[in-house]
Parts: sequence; C-alpha cells; structure tokens
Amino acid sequence: MARIADALPFAFDFDPARTALIVIDMQRDFMEPGGFGASLGNNVSLLRAIIPATAALIAGCRAAGVPIIHTRECHLPDLSDCPPAKRLRGAPALRIGDAGPMGRILIAGEPGAEIIPEVFPLPGETVIDKPGKGAFHATGLSSLLAGLGVETLLFAGVTTEVCVQTTMREANDRGFDCLLVEDATESYFPAFKAATLQMIRAQGAIVGWTAPAAAVVEALGV
Repeated sequence: MARIADALPFAFDFDPARTALIVIDMQRDFMEPGGFGASLGNNVSLLRAIIPATAALIAGCRAAGVPIIHTRECHLPDLSDCPPAKRLRGAPALRIGDAGPMGRILIAGEPGAEIIPEVFPLPGETVIDKPGKGAFHATGLSSLLAGLGVETLLFAGVTTEVCVQTTMREANDRGFDCLLVEDATESYFPAFKAATLQMIRAQGAIVGWTAPAAAVVEALGV
C-alpha cells in the first residue's frame, strides 16, 4: 500500500497495483490558440500552465507501472453523436464541426482533437474518445477498468469543473476511490477550479481527495 499523507481532506491510502491514471482531454482544441476553447473567448495559456506537472505525473505513473488512460472529447464526422442542444448552445466563434485552423472543431481524426505533444500517449496506452463530458458515458471505460482490476483512480486534465469533475463523480458513483491531482488540472476560470476542489473533498471526501503531483509521484516510490 502507498500513502499520500498530505492529501486533502485527510491522508489517502491506495494500492498502486490497483490504480490507474485518467488524463482528461489534454487536446489541442482546448489548449492551443485557434481551437474550440479559444473560440469561446477563453485564455488557453491558463490551461497550458499545468503541462509540466501533468507530464511529471504521467512519467511517474509510467515508471511505477500504473496504467494510463487518455481521453479525447470528440465527435463523429457526421455529428450523429453530437446532440443539437450541445452544438447550438451559446455563441462561440466556431461550433463543433465547423472548420477551424486545426481542422474541424472537436471532430475525431482532426488535428485539433488530438492530444498535445507534451503529454502524448505512448504506444500501448489506452485512448478513449468520448462524445460527452463524462468519460463513462457511451464508452467502454467501465469494462476496461474492470478488466484491469482497478479500484483507485487518479485524475488529471481539463477542464476541472466540467469534464474532469463529471468523470470523477461518475467514478465515485461506481465505487472507485478517486483523487484529483491539483496542479495537473485547470480551468479557464480559476475560481471554478478552486470551488471544484472544495466540493470534491467536502464532507469527508464526499467525491474524493486532492493532492499535488509531486506528492503522488513520491507515494508511488519513483
């Protein structure tokens, strides 16, 4: 067993042999100029600030033999898995499926939907394309984790209050112990990230725990 003594709201004990890291949506469309995030008027540099910590976390998990699962939020080219209510909401400069500087926005196979080079999956690492915010919705994630014998999930990625929190809450409902890595997740709105961290660990870790990447890597003994 491993322990993260400084985790919040209290120490987090876990078995690395039954743990997986889920890295949510570290995609060009969210993290680079010209993508979907920028088309919504957001400052993508806020998200890019987590790249070093996320890369260090991924490296530590690889060294410890912890499986890494990467997700990408994207849709089929014909948009048959993208509800109109999702595509037409708000007033972005570019909508899902529109042509942008990195290809069609959030469409599977387009350059913008790909994971950024700094945290790109290694051969053999699982990549799950998901049509919704949560990584369990309309994917094979549940079966994959069951096959791996996973009981504990570490979370990183973007954005904290949307796809990361949604997936973590889905995992909590499925009985996983969950820890969100504080400096390996980010929002376009810092106040939203802060509120999400507080909600997750409130009332005795009602959804899960939080801890910095260095503490996780140290607990893994690498």
